[in-house]
Amino acid sequence: MDISKVVVFKTRDEEYGMPIEHVISIEKLEDINVIPNMPYYMKGVVKVRGELIPVLDTHQIFHRQQMTMDEDVKLIVIQSDEISAALIVKEAKEILDIQEDQLKSISIGAFQATKYFEAVASLEDRLITIINPTLLFASLENFAVVKEGMLSHQS
Repeated sequence: MDISKVVVFKTRDEEYGMPIEHVISIEKLEDINVIPNMPYYMKGVVKVRGELIPVLDTHQIFHRQQMTMDEDVKLIVIQSDEISAALIVKEAKEILDIQEDQLKSISIGAFQATKYFEAVASLEDRLITIINPTLLFASLENFAVVKEGMLSHQS
């Protein structure tokens, strides 16, 4: 029986899960350094463990709305195949074991636009959408600009 560990976070009232092998850390939201001319979903950069990483707003990505910044807001620092980024989320405070038989794949036509939603974990009284970070970054419009901007700031 395959068990996946996911870090659960909220955006609006929906719960999402990021596979734990992609999660570097969960941080408090500190000062974000704004970089001009970046895509709408990128709030700027933060320094985590000496590395500058882009900060992406999950509210903007999933709902095209501004997130209300309060003490529940956290940064989940994640690593995809090619870049690290910090996702602004609500309430990242739980690591769950998800059994393989609780995962339902998503093949509904509406999800073609959100290929980064890999599956839905169907638990007793909740549904958690599992995100593939590599596909998430690949789907973001103008993300190449973010990657180039980060590479130029690293040197």
